[in-house]
Amino acid sequence: MRTTAPRRTALALAGALLLAGCSGHRPDASDAALTVSTTTGVIADLVRRVGGERVDVTSIVPHHGDPHSYEPGPSDTAKVARADLVFSNGLFLEEPGIMKMIHNNARKGTPKVEIAAGLEQFGGHVMKLEEDLGLDVLWLGWAVEGEVAGEGAHVRTSAVKLTGPGALHVYLTDTLGNPTSYIDSTDGLDAKDSFTLPPEAHTHVNWVFTEPGTYELTVRGRVEALDGTTTDAGQGTVSFTVGGAAHGRTARGRTTLDGGHADLTLDTRQKSVYVRTDDKATGERVRLPGTTVALNVPDRAKRKVPEEQRYRFLGAAGQDVWVLPQAVVGKHIHGDMDPHAWGDVSNAEAYVRRIEAELAKADPAGRTVYERNTEAYLRTLADLHEDVTATLATVPAAHRKLITTHDAFGYLAQAYGMEVAGFVVPVPSQEPSAAEVEKLRRTIREKKVPAVFLEPHLAARADVLRRVARDEGVGLCTIYGDSFDDEVHDYVGMMRHNADELARCLGGKGSATR
Repeated sequence: MRTTAPRRTALALAGALLLAGCSGHRPDASDAALTVSTTTGVIADLVRRVGGERVDVTSIVPHHGDPHSYEPGPSDTAKVARADLVFSNGLFLEEPGIMKMIHNNARKGTPKVEIAAGLEQFGGHVMKLEEDLGLDVLWLGWAVEGEVAGEGAHVRTSAVKLTGPGALHVYLTDTLGNPTSYIDSTDGLDAKDSFTLPPEAHTHVNWVFTEPGTYELTVRGRVEALDGTTTDAGQGTVSFTVGGAAHGRTARGRTTLDGGHADLTLDTRQKSVYVRTDDKATGERVRLPGTTVALNVPDRAKRKVPEEQRYRFLGAAGQDVWVLPQAVVGKHIHGDMDPHAWGDVSNAEAYVRRIEAELAKADPAGRTVYERNTEAYLRTLADLHEDVTATLATVPAAHRKLITTHDAFGYLAQAYGMEVAGFVVPVPSQEPSAAEVEKLRRTIREKKVPAVFLEPHLAARADVLRRVARDEGVGLCTIYGDSFDDEVHDYVGMMRHNADELARCLGGKGSATR
């Protein structure tokens, strides 16, 4: 852990003067030695600090955008096509369509750098993504395991057979609650009943069954390369018991899963399907062959089809359905490691070192400029780390609890002595149950949380958080995770805002009042 030294205000000022023009002025492409495309505004800002006048930088995901769900358009394709260098975060932060677009449109030989994937080599660290929302039903996702050949290749999982008394729907909602259906068995199953994931990736989805009873679902996988070729990735069958109560029992000789976090997983190496889950006693990951498991969807999972027209694919409004929820805001495809590494300023320093190395490799003539800019900006980041540490140290220990709109703040919490007490887990398209709302209220009461925090780009899906905050009489404050906006538009400003807002709302003192 870095110790706090006296503040280096003069050095930070020198760094700011040296980098003058980086934040407010972007050079014309004709003036720059390198044209750089990045996936996010956070990475674009760091590249500008290192590259200065020698780089022309654009971000694919705009201000207010969500890298987990943003769908690139023609202008983004053009940015990538003219880039000399492309930076992404990696670790599945970005929506897979962004990464596929990059692989398809970057010029041959253009370096494509996933910064966080190699962060340890530059003095940073990544940590495991912990997922346990404590839902009262099974939290079931889709996953793909096993490396596949070919840069940019994806794995398509198709539903090829379903037996059971009713229909199955598998769909995702975006951050505004708009649904995209991937599997719909009401008209039979065909090639449209499928979706793609990158290798070693996982996503959350909504599973909806229209009638109680036993279902068997067979899925098949194929690896799709960018050149259009496909190869078999295996298939398998899993069972669902819908309605009733099979808690802790076995169904037809199968192990019943009815709670916790699990994934229906296609293993491209073994060409088989299994269910992976975490052992409650040991915390170790367990892999259960699909033929040995019954996934339980109990009566407490019963919901009504929403009134909105956009959900008519699920059935008539008010119709009973049984739902295993997506339970997170928007698309959320990820791997085992938490991608939000820049929440710890020490990791941002590692990002900067990696960016310097890649810019110098692509533009050796600019090496001295990149080294000088990096040295100055690292001093700025060192001061920032000290300020954030000192600001958050003013928060009383009992109040260092974070309840937010999504799970983007694990690194911030670990680095600065905070605790992630929870994040909003709406059932997309459904009003939260009384039990779910009460659980959030109970968390706020038991942990004596004085405020909760929402991210501006997810504010449209934060109604539950607003309502509970109002009812419990706690503050509703703003925190930035994945995106900038018109108020906060650079990394240093984002981290200073977060530290000051956390301190102000949780009973500490902001940097301006210390």
